Amino acid sequence: MLGLRLFAVGMGLVAGLAVSLHAEAQSARSDRGMLAPEATERFLESRPGELAWSNDRDYDDLIGAIGRLRDHGLNADHYHLAELVALRGDRTKRDPIATDAWFSAAAHMLFGKLDPVTVEPDWTAAGRKADLPAHLGRALDTHTVAGSLEALAPRQPGYGRLVETYAGLVARSGEKPVQVPGGPSLKPGMTDPRVTALQTRLTQLNLLPAAHVPGVMDAPTVEAVRTFQVGAGLDDDGVAGPATVAALNRGADDYLNLLRVNMERWRWLPDELGRRHLRVNIAGFDVAVWQDGKIVRTHLTIVGRLYRKTPVFSDAVRYVVLNPWWETPPSLARIDKLPMFRKDPGAVRRLGFQVIDSKGELVDPDAIDWNALTPANFAYRLRQAPGPENALGQVKIMFPNRHNVYLHDTPTRGLFAHRQRAFSSGCVRTQNPLVLVEWLLNETPGWGATEIAEAVAAGKERRVNLAQPVPVHILYFTAVVEPGGAVRYLDDIYDRDAAVLRGLREAPGS
Repeated sequence: MLGLRLFAVGMGLVAGLAVSLHAEAQSARSDRGMLAPEATERFLESRPGELAWSNDRDYDDLIGAIGRLRDHGLNADHYHLAELVALRGDRTKRDPIATDAWFSAAAHMLFGKLDPVTVEPDWTAAGRKADLPAHLGRALDTHTVAGSLEALAPRQPGYGRLVETYAGLVARSGEKPVQVPGGPSLKPGMTDPRVTALQTRLTQLNLLPAAHVPGVMDAPTVEAVRTFQVGAGLDDDGVAGPATVAALNRGADDYLNLLRVNMERWRWLPDELGRRHLRVNIAGFDVAVWQDGKIVRTHLTIVGRLYRKTPVFSDAVRYVVLNPWWETPPSLARIDKLPMFRKDPGAVRRLGFQVIDSKGELVDPDAIDWNALTPANFAYRLRQAPGPENALGQVKIMFPNRHNVYLHDTPTRGLFAHRQRAFSSGCVRTQNPLVLVEWLLNETPGWGATEIAEAVAAGKERRVNLAQPVPVHILYFTAVVEPGGAVRYLDDIYDRDAAVLRGLREAPGS
């Protein structure tokens, strides 16, 4: 079972003596599958001599608020909705159920339904905070229960836009798109029965005229496929391969599920990501530079291959290194570089590598019998000098972490021409990184564009500490809000959406 959040939220409460009224109410909950029993018990004990939900208006407002959780992609039935309706006429029995429903729903709105670590093991972002007992107490005292759960939703504009888009799609749920059957990639000039299904689907999406179904992959069809691929963040080669077909086959229900998954990811994040911060979206292959609530620029990125996935976590940029040496990780030295050097020993010097033995001493690479080495007996350390062939390029942007992941330049800049860019060994290669470095250092005295350019031109490694650390959030969103407000749906390159969706569908406590 995924890590569903079954919270006992007893923040700041001092348990009082329960009067007989509460003893009766508490006994009524003993067999009811409570989700937040500790928080419920402490809250009811903090209000001796009264029922928390004695006011019918408050109770009806709670039922309405629970029902509106559907607007946030949560299942209202997971929060005692049917039982709340059935118990409306019994004020004593309904008191603990209503309190438990509110606390469990409030916790999921505030923190997310799933514990993010269960689906993103490297998760480190701090969650949002609130005194939930005090929040509920105020709502009951001021009769504002109706909006009390909605008030706990993330305040990020990106989340709000997903909620709006979700509401607009609900009316179309159940619509069935024309399905393109699986099979070999459909390429220009091909004639295949599946091409007819492809063209019918493209007309459904208003990418082809309704009458254009010739059954051959002609130029208009290829162009329509390219247009669709650009919108979906896929390589726009005009070929309907497996990823393109999967995206074409999505219907309204599939998009609703994508929105549910990504709303949940927003609930895991803090409201404040930093006045100045970087936001890397692995699935979007980009890093957005944020300042004072706005994106000031976006850089394309290259992320980890499917077998070396870039982890999801938060940290802070503390320094940059200009003209960096590359200390090759041992696993890459054995798996990537050793096979290269066995085939071409001259590549060691040509690419600027130094070979270091277990004593820390330099070894002449020409004296090594590379063909005698295997990943099992490779006992050398490799590091690459600054220069045009250096794997890190001209700069690395450091936020020290246990994954040894950072942002850096790359000598293989042609890879940025691809739309799907999962080519790295886990780090985040960044396009035009020196422009990003200028922004990172623009609040560090003495480090403007001129000073950075001079340091790079010197060709020697130089570390520059930031005057103030800049938060960096490496995230995974497959539904993103464009600057104009439109929502774009991305390919789930690491197949991470399904686990989140399973958790959202699973009833708490099941």
